Amino acid sequence: MQKILNVLSIASFVISASIAGTGIYVYANKDSLIEGVKEKLQKELTGAIGSSITKNLPTSKLPKSTGLAIPPS
Repeated sequence: MQKILNVLSIASFVISASIAGTGIYVYANKDSLIEGVKEKLQKELTGAIGSSITKNLPTSKLPKSTGLAIPPS
């Protein structure tokens, strides 16, 4: 019975240590993890949004040139 309790105690310690280690790793590297996710999202969204915008724009109604919004005084 004592051996079973010792094995369970060691297993509990290993699990707790791995959870704590993972938390420390994520906290220490949170900036690089966030930047990596941002870059992946920007690549995906740029491709998806860019193609859908260009497909849905009416090219014949867009102005060829633009001017000032308020004339200079």
